[in-house]
Amino acid sequence: MRLKEIVESLSLSVITGKEQLDREITGGYCSDLLSDVLANAKEGNVWITLQVHQNIVAVASMKSLSGIILVNNRNPDKDTLEKAEEENIPILTCPLSSFEVCGKLYQLGIRAYSIFHYLVQK
Repeated sequence: MRLKEIVESLSLSVITGKEQLDREITGGYCSDLLSDVLANAKEGNVWITLQVHQNIVAVASMKSLSGIILVNNRNPDKDTLEKAEEENIPILTCPLSSFEVCGKLYQLGIRAYSIFHYLVQK
C-alpha cells in the first residue's frame, strides 16, 4: 500500500512531503518514545505519534520511515516543518487518537513490521 492511499482512506491532512506520497508502506509503528521508535520501527513503516518537535524528523530520517502521522489535531513546531521539508519526510495530521488511527490502519491491512515480515515469508 502506498502512503497516498492511507491519506485518502483516513482523510489525513498532508502538512509536508506532498511529493513523497508514492512511498510504499511496509508496516506501521505507534509510539511516543523516540528511543523505542529507533529500536523497533522498520524501514518503510508509517509512524503514529503525538510528538511534534523536530527530533521526530531526525528519527524518521534515520529509520527511513515512509511518513509520520500526528494524532489528536497536533500541529508540528515551525522547526519541525522546516526540518521535514529538508529531509523529505511526509508529516500528516488528523483529529483521531493513536488508538483510532492504528485501528483504521489495521483495517486497511497495515500491520506491524514483524507480523508483515512473518506473513510475507510464509
